[in-house]
Amino acid sequence: MPAIKPNIGDSRPIIRQLDEAAINRIAAGEVVERPASAVKELIENALDAGARRVDVAYADGGKTLIRVTDDGCGIEADALLLALSRHATSKIDGSDLLNIHTFGFRGEALPSLGAVGRLTLTSRVAGADAASLRVSGGQADPVRPAALGGGTVAELRDLFHATPARLKFMRSDRAEAQAIGDVVKRLAMAEPFVSFTLRDVSGGGEGRVMLRADAGTGDLFDALHSRLARIIGADFAENALRIEAEREGFALTGYAALPTYSRGSATTQFLYVNGRPVRDKLLYGALRAAYNDFLSRDRHPAAVLFLDCDPQLVDVNVHPAKSEVRFRDPGLPRGLIVSALRHGLAQAGHRASSTVAGATLGAMRPEPAHPSFRYQMERPAPGALRAAHAAQAPAFAEAMPVMARAPEPAPDPASEPAAESEERREYPLGAARGQVHENYIIAQTADGMVIVDQHAAHERLVYEKLKRQMAENAVAAQALLIPEIVELSDVEAARLLDMAPELAQLGLTLEPFGGGAVAVRETPAILGPVNAGAMLRDILDELDDLGDSSALQTRIEAVLSRIACHGSVRSGRWMRVEEMNALLREMEATPHSGQCNHGRPTYVELKLADIERLFGRT
Repeated sequence: MPAIKPNIGDSRPIIRQLDEAAINRIAAGEVVERPASAVKELIENALDAGARRVDVAYADGGKTLIRVTDDGCGIEADALLLALSRHATSKIDGSDLLNIHTFGFRGEALPSLGAVGRLTLTSRVAGADAASLRVSGGQADPVRPAALGGGTVAELRDLFHATPARLKFMRSDRAEAQAIGDVVKRLAMAEPFVSFTLRDVSGGGEGRVMLRADAGTGDLFDALHSRLARIIGADFAENALRIEAEREGFALTGYAALPTYSRGSATTQFLYVNGRPVRDKLLYGALRAAYNDFLSRDRHPAAVLFLDCDPQLVDVNVHPAKSEVRFRDPGLPRGLIVSALRHGLAQAGHRASSTVAGATLGAMRPEPAHPSFRYQMERPAPGALRAAHAAQAPAFAEAMPVMARAPEPAPDPASEPAAESEERREYPLGAARGQVHENYIIAQTADGMVIVDQHAAHERLVYEKLKRQMAENAVAAQALLIPEIVELSDVEAARLLDMAPELAQLGLTLEPFGGGAVAVRETPAILGPVNAGAMLRDILDELDDLGDSSALQTRIEAVLSRIACHGSVRSGRWMRVEEMNALLREMEATPHSGQCNHGRPTYVELKLADIERLFGRT
């Protein structure tokens, strides 16, 4: 029995023009996905109007009320009705769709919001009276006078009342409110010189302030740093590295966190192109590649990066939500992000995240308080005190080799050489004072102490040395006695052969073998026997996903990491003071020595003030 096709009848289908209300409702399905989408469009309109203060209020997760108030230039009364017309905008003139310097340019947001909700637009320009226009379900009321000091107030009520089916796909009020908060935070980070306020007015009245970010002062980096500390947190701001680089028309600015300040998910990654928040897999892949050598697979870097370029070099008109972009030359922004971040991480040297020390101090707990016993003489006489110390000395001498290995007796502070005191002040990681459990080096600094994991630290040092040697001497290639032939499609073979010179520098030599076949003649010697077919397909998968591939480089570095792990100082090995100090000095001179090859910290620094606070000496 033939299948019935309900969309095809006996009569010929008739082509008809949809009415304006239906067109706007269809467009709203692309532009306004949820309340957070409406908030995004309204805030972007406010920023395009030059607003220096934006106040956002919502009720019931934005389902019943969204109100955005700004102090921008406003809209003239006779232009309000035109502003709510489809494809009417003041952002572009239509002559050049690539020369876009504003957030909005489609002219779809306001008519789409008016088509699916009850939108009231009140605005006033300088030197004129305020006016208000109300639109419900696509039907506009006459423009009326209003009272407003300046700027614009966009109030959207009963979102999706005109399309009740969309309400079934809405999430809970809490989830929608969280999405609104995320949108406001992203745009607030993009504009550190603009004040933002977010309120939940579900209960009526002034409501509850969910976010307040005052306008920053100083230069761009100072304002951005204070804004990130307010939105992401002080821990991120304290452990973030300043990023600033340029290359061939692209400029990259922002902050990227130290590898030891990694996260369990990618929620602390914010990327912007010409000030616009984007979710582009090419840029996220570049961020991941920059940290590839410092983090394990289950950890994610934290960064806020702004990529600026000539609008002619990037196309933002590829999706109604404008969250995706297309670059004319994708390799340029990707290479800039990778190189700038790696340069910034290298400049950080041996620095590790301050949150590591905070976690260490948090793990330390003072002994529980016991009822104190008072005696007639709380301060013994000097003779009795010397006798007590003499009685305790033998027991302490016997316990010391069990608890810690002291290569030499502790010096008397009164007779400490001046040179050694100067050494502690000169070197950031201080001077070695002992070794605990034959694995942890205790060093004294000018204002605290450092605990070093000797195996993790030496593993990073050996690994960096191996990488330098590989970069200087190239990757040794092992010629195959019988070349391995890998069958691929014509397109896949062409993509691999296009990057054959880059792969040859890594020890992988490819040659065409007719049709879609590729002959593998040499493989990196350090990898040993490899499955050439599987490796080539991994490279192709990465090319399809990110537009570039570092799969082979990653495999080689993984082998070097394993070699460094087996060739470094093992846990349980006793070290002399000279060896411990030499390790500390090499850590200070080696980039990335603050974390091991797997992203774990190699040392913890505790300030003397924090240690004294643990003992109640403050």
